[in-house]
Amino acid sequence: MQIDKLRDQELDDLFDGILSLESKEDCYKFFDDLATSNELISLKQRFQVAKLIDEGKTYSKIQEKTGASSATVSRVKRCMDYGSGGYKLVLEKRNNA
Repeated sequence: MQIDKLRDQELDDLFDGILSLESKEDCYKFFDDLATSNELISLKQRFQVAKLIDEGKTYSKIQEKTGASSATVSRVKRCMDYGSGGYKLVLEKRNNA
């Protein structure tokens, strides 16, 4: 896992803070302060790409719908196939909610 290189108390603190959020409005407030607009756009785009990959959409449809580059689609697909399972975990939790 690439994140293992970053694992430390400060990252634990960040994740604990995120886990303490109780609503979408809490998320909007926190992420508005935490990240730039461009960072949030990148994160939401990657998540949309993951959702569409999970739905079996083609790369061209994903690019058309999200505006993501082929490199971004490929990277997300690679993470979904060979990564830590984070995208699949969240997608499954959302589908079961």
